[in-house]
Amino acid sequence: MMAQYLALKAEAEDCLLFYRMGDFFELFFEDAKIASACLDIALTARGEHGGEAVPMCGVPAHAAEGYLARLIKAGHRVAIAEQTESPEEARRARGSKALVQRAIVRLVTAGTLTEEALLDARAANWCVAVGEAAGGVAIAAADISTGRFEIIETNTAALSAELAQLNAAEVIAAEGGALADARPRPRADFDSGRGEARLKALLGVATLDGFGQFSRAALAAAGGLVAYLDHTAKGALPFLRPPALRRSEQAMAIDAATRESLELTQAQGGGRKGSLLDAVDRTVTGAGARLLAADIAAPLMDRARIEARLDLVQWLVEDAGAREGLRGELRRAPDIGRALGRLAAGRGGPRDLGQLRDGLDAAWTLGQRLQRLAEPPALIAEIAPKLQGHGALIDTLARALVPSPPLDAAQGGYIAEGYDAVLDDLRAAGAGGRRAIAALEADYRAQTGIQALKIKHNAVLGYHIEVPAKHGDALMRPESGFTHRQTMAGAVRFNAPALHEVALKVTQAGAHALAAEAAHLEELTALALSAREAIAATADALARLDVAAGLAERAAEGGWTRPLLVDQACFEVAGGRHPVVEAALAKSGERFVANDCRLSEDSRLWLVTGPNMGGKSTFLRQNALIAVLAQAGSFVPAARARLGLVDRLFSRVGAADNLARGRSTFMVEMVETAAILAQAGPRSFVILDEVGRGTSTYDGLAIAWAVVEAIHEQNRCRCLFATHYHELTRLAERCEALSLHHVRAREWKGELVLLHEVAPGPADRSYGLAVARLAGLPPATIARAKAVLAKLEAGRAKTGGLAAGLDDLPLFAAAAAAPEREVDALRDALAALDIDALSPREALEALYRLKEVAGGALTRPGREAGA
Repeated sequence: MMAQYLALKAEAEDCLLFYRMGDFFELFFEDAKIASACLDIALTARGEHGGEAVPMCGVPAHAAEGYLARLIKAGHRVAIAEQTESPEEARRARGSKALVQRAIVRLVTAGTLTEEALLDARAANWCVAVGEAAGGVAIAAADISTGRFEIIETNTAALSAELAQLNAAEVIAAEGGALADARPRPRADFDSGRGEARLKALLGVATLDGFGQFSRAALAAAGGLVAYLDHTAKGALPFLRPPALRRSEQAMAIDAATRESLELTQAQGGGRKGSLLDAVDRTVTGAGARLLAADIAAPLMDRARIEARLDLVQWLVEDAGAREGLRGELRRAPDIGRALGRLAAGRGGPRDLGQLRDGLDAAWTLGQRLQRLAEPPALIAEIAPKLQGHGALIDTLARALVPSPPLDAAQGGYIAEGYDAVLDDLRAAGAGGRRAIAALEADYRAQTGIQALKIKHNAVLGYHIEVPAKHGDALMRPESGFTHRQTMAGAVRFNAPALHEVALKVTQAGAHALAAEAAHLEELTALALSAREAIAATADALARLDVAAGLAERAAEGGWTRPLLVDQACFEVAGGRHPVVEAALAKSGERFVANDCRLSEDSRLWLVTGPNMGGKSTFLRQNALIAVLAQAGSFVPAARARLGLVDRLFSRVGAADNLARGRSTFMVEMVETAAILAQAGPRSFVILDEVGRGTSTYDGLAIAWAVVEAIHEQNRCRCLFATHYHELTRLAERCEALSLHHVRAREWKGELVLLHEVAPGPADRSYGLAVARLAGLPPATIARAKAVLAKLEAGRAKTGGLAAGLDDLPLFAAAAAAPEREVDALRDALAALDIDALSPREALEALYRLKEVAGGALTRPGREAGA
């Protein structure tokens, strides 16, 4: 057995091996140690190997899904080694001591899950492959739980943003590639020629022309993904729909740092709670929640598609009755997309067929209702036909299945009475036999006088008679007519000819009934899978309706408005609000203060000053979120909104260090700012908060000054720039598109009152000491700070402050044209020496240092070379 295990373990690569032994999955050696620690189960030992005890732990096969979920969540991969024959078959084929054959039937990884217990119903589960060929880059992404398959044409610069948008559970790439976080796979799997062949075989076509024009990189990515899915499923490739081809420029580009800063689909602490998605989501189905997350993660750039979504939302906002009726019908629709995925992967059961029946029936009802509309929105006209066309399948499943089919098919009982007359007869025979067994039990009690006598059943003995131990002797007599089977501590078990005859009929009838049900299950599954493309389209249609109805519900409850989309690069919002902050304040009975924002060609850069806690960051973020919601096809939290499409969204608000990559807080801030300056264009929207705060005052002000000028002169994008450097307000005199604004605050009787209102003009001061007092700094410290501040301000009045002389600087464009002086380390070191102040010894040391700067090597007196 251990030789078989070690061979399977070698095949399992880096996976933990679940080795099937009867009713358990066992793990051995290092796998057992890892699993026992992760699952908090007992670690035992079994036999020896190499002179040492073999560590072992196990989990029940019937409860394996729960343990798998915990292992996958902990970052492990698991290979499932199943018995491919029964012990009886092994004995018949190879003798009484034959070892049962086993094989790895599946690799369970984070990106290849289909089971309901292993997945989040409201989140997609993407497995992603990155392919490179002919100088291009592409991404192939599949969610095998629903069959969704996308191919994204991108480029090296946009790759990280696309991966962040997908938030994949698993990423693979060719071994030797530059993608650090990807799982390496054989480079041959990512050959574009093989990829094309794999894609044709998957789709059953001779040419891919009907699915779009795929680049060599796209074919490489698709081939690598299909090869990996085939590898993990051990040849049983899961259901994949025809690939949807899209390009990076079809969606708003949002990099990983911006997604994290804005908390679009996940809060910074992890999970959905506190994210934009959580604040917006009013969907009533898992499929709708997944689609809404995808919409928010990838806002559209196609104005016509956005308007179509908005038309549907508006219709549902205005017709509350239609909205409530639609949502009520959707509530009774199961997740048919994932049910179909499980059936297609061979991991489905009767309950999944029941979900298809109920979901398709709900879709049919909705389709009938929508087709009666006189003037439906364009998306309704597109969606309604996809809800129809399943009448025959619905009818068959309704006749074949019981109202609530069980999850497990092994015990039967899921085929409805009246669907198959032969099956009904088998069930009747089994039921009649069970009645006969009950009658026998009564006869045996009367015959023996033992009222505690019972007829029981188990998997080892089958049907048998059981009496308390004190009555066992009476039935042991030869003339009793009973045959002894088993003696236990408190009971004795027997058989009898009449019982054996009746039990045989019951067992045979039950086995034949189970076989008949299994055959029907197979037929019904094949029938459903024959319509899988149409069922998947229906699932998509239901999800789109749920998203629209949910957004309409959110808009109605929050008083949101439809955004007006225009071609100009403007951003005009009246009474804008932050949806997450507003919802949090509402729970405590507080009111959110709405603010306006008007960015245009002659006022595209707002410099926002004011105290900490005054609401600058909230103001910046709320406008970025309004842009995301509008292009996702949602109403927005504002009184009015007139917006030009945003092609790239950047947020640098708040920063944390990244010690794993050797980056301090300031380094992270500079990396993110550098990305903005390199990529933002005239159609981009940028929010920046406190640039330069992570270094010295002079360095920070210099950097912030240069960044403002660069955004104004070079990037020329719409930008909200919050800062505490009041010296930056001088730029308003030189930058014609820069506008000054501040968040209002007042001091009343020595206390700071934050008004959270954005008003024109610069702030009169920072109110830093007032905020420090609010934070609880000791009074003595506050008093000392006031004294220091008075001295500093007096000095500023005399010298002109930090920004003295900056008015004479040329603007960024002119300054950038001047060549930067080449750094001469030796010349700088010489210039720094005060020769007259050097002692002889210091002069000698300085000479050695200059020699080192010049690149020479010199042994100092009293030291060995290299010391």
